[in-house]
Order: sequence, then structure tokens, then C-alpha cells
Amino acid sequence: MSRLLASAVLAAACAGVHAQDLATVCHATSSYDLTVEPNRLVFDRPTPAPTRVVLSDGALVTDGRSVALNEEDQDRLAVFQRDLRALMPRVKAVAQHGVDVAMQAVRQDAGSLNLDADTQAELDQRLATHAAELHQRIAASQSTHDWHGDAANQYANQIISDIGPLLASALGQQAVSAAMSGDLQQAAALRDRAGNLMSGFQPRLQRRLQVLRPEIQALCPDMQRLAELQEGIRAANGRPLNLLQIGQ
Repeated sequence: MSRLLASAVLAAACAGVHAQDLATVCHATSSYDLTVEPNRLVFDRPTPAPTRVVLSDGALVTDGRSVALNEEDQDRLAVFQRDLRALMPRVKAVAQHGVDVAMQAVRQDAGSLNLDADTQAELDQRLATHAAELHQRIAASQSTHDWHGDAANQYANQIISDIGPLLASALGQQAVSAAMSGDLQQAAALRDRAGNLMSGFQPRLQRRLQVLRPEIQALCPDMQRLAELQEGIRAANGRPLNLLQIGQ
């Protein structure tokens, strides 16, 4: 879940910046990926065993072996499944807000470039298209596998490759016009502005994304509750499940 949140904002931000995510704010981590299916939850990881944990209506299967549970543990796992399903839309809502914050940050930074009307309109249209696509991807996603690093970076690179040349061309034209008119100082200033815009975007975005922190903090008690519900339950190999861990 924290991967979903962080990576979604990363992709939206076009800058390889992770928002304050569940791991940072709530100290909630997991070595598993999560896939939400209609009748079960599937947790998987490369190592160590168990590498595949399936929860379904209070039943527990680890690495293909059913785990005998007493009534109390069945009830706890049933509540775990219910509460985790209920939490996912809230995590997605934070990610959706992160997309909007990041796109608005791009618009605000671009506003300092004195773009001509046509370029500004084209930029707005492209950002709106990317935002709509990311919103749709987040809404449709049912697995943290969708947001692994390579996938998130791919989304970010698509956005960069789309809007980067547009802004560079607009600034280049302004610099050429200034140079041709004999204003070499203005031409140099435009080049510096472009460089400062890119180098300073990441820290500015991080500050703007702090608006998400209260929304993420609101998830922390639910994460703590999930961690408590799984305590003491073991896989078929005798190891604790540890589907979710809360650090200090």
C-alpha cells in the first residue's frame, strides 16, 4: 500500500520524488506485495518463505498449504481482510490527491516562464491528459505490483518526455528572440531560469506534498490495528505471518 501511494505520486510528480508515505509517517512496512481479488487477498514476495499467503473468509493458505486456525484466529483474520479492503479506497484517495497536487505544482512553476498563450494551453491540455490517465490507473489498480519502481519511473518518464520538450522549446524561442534583439543579458537570464526551474522543482514539490501528511496520518491507527490483528498467527512453516510491520 505504501508502494502504491509513493509510486503514484512519484509518477505524477515527473521528478523521482517520493511523497511522505505510509512507511515514513506511519512506520508501516511490508515485505509483501498485495493483490486484492474479489474473494481473497494474495500476499507474495520473492523470499523468505512463506512467499505466498492467501487469505479468504478467515481461511489461511501459505505456500499452498492450509493452516489450521482456532476460532479466534479465524475471526481475527476475517476482520483483517475486511478492514484492509475498507482501507484501500482511502489509500487511493490520498494518491489521487497527490496527483492533483503534483500537477498543480507543475502548472505553477510553468506560470513563472511567461509562456505564450498557445504553449500554455497546450501544456494545460497535456497535464490534464496525464492526470486523467493516472487517476484512472490508480482507481483501477488492485495490486501493488502495478506500482513497482520501473513502472512508476516509466510513467514519470512518459510525462517528462511529453512536457519537457514543450517547455524547452518555448524558453528557447524566448531566448532566441531576446538574443536577436540584442538583449544578451535577457537571453542568458532565460537559460538560467530554465535551469533553476528544473533543479529547484523537486524540493518545491516535496514542500507542496506536505499537504498530504494529515491525510496519511489519519490512516496510521488503521495500519496499527491491522498489525495487531495478525499478531501471533503463523504460517504453515511455523514462522509469524508479519504481513504488516509497524516500526518505531
